[in-house]
Amino acid sequence: MSAIPQVNEAVAIEPALVRIPEGFFWMGSDVGQDCERPVHRVWVDPFLLATTQVTNAEYESFLRSTGSLPPPFWKDANLSDPRQPVVAVSWFEAQRYCNWLASYTGHNYRLPTEAEWERAARGGAEQKKFPWGDEPPQSLPDYAARWQTGPEPVARYTPNSFGLFNICDNVHEWCRDWYDANYYAKSPERNPAGPESGQRKASRGGSWRHQIKVARCSARSSIPPDFQYADYGFRVACDCA
Repeated sequence: MSAIPQVNEAVAIEPALVRIPEGFFWMGSDVGQDCERPVHRVWVDPFLLATTQVTNAEYESFLRSTGSLPPPFWKDANLSDPRQPVVAVSWFEAQRYCNWLASYTGHNYRLPTEAEWERAARGGAEQKKFPWGDEPPQSLPDYAARWQTGPEPVARYTPNSFGLFNICDNVHEWCRDWYDANYYAKSPERNPAGPESGQRKASRGGSWRHQIKVARCSARSSIPPDFQYADYGFRVACDCA
């Protein structure tokens, strides 16, 4: 699909969104990595979040509309199903997609912050390890048979209590924040958005390539923003009107 750069009148596929209510929650974990400490109380304003990760079908509309080059692995048979999440998109490309979607629809699409993402993943439950509770990932239906050669098509299994699918599995999801392992010690209480600069961008969620396929709600990860990995994707957020 390297021929996609020709510009066409592609129609943006606006995502299904759910409203994540405003409120305080306890962010972080005492049983995870050092970067997840200290557990601290955070307020997040209401926002909208896509129910699924951006799919190949959605991303193709962006490619055709802008004449952008497709990401690596675009034609890989294990990664190219239209309902699979798009992968190997850099942070900069994810940001460009959000900007394009915003300009096309008139809505303020963007990447979620780490705080917003964790608030959404927890689904209103405080200090549970996973979106469904504390039971291990191996307790999920069909766990042993899932994610064998790539991410699965989105929304195949039960969403969390906020209606979000694959919120801690399938692919790592880019967040808006720069990453700082020590940020929690100095994070503001209301709507933290990460440090002003850095070398790596924050990401959240599990990966089909990991031995344990599902991440804890509080688990943090990061890579440089120009990297394009086959287990990195994203989902979009949007400000409430």
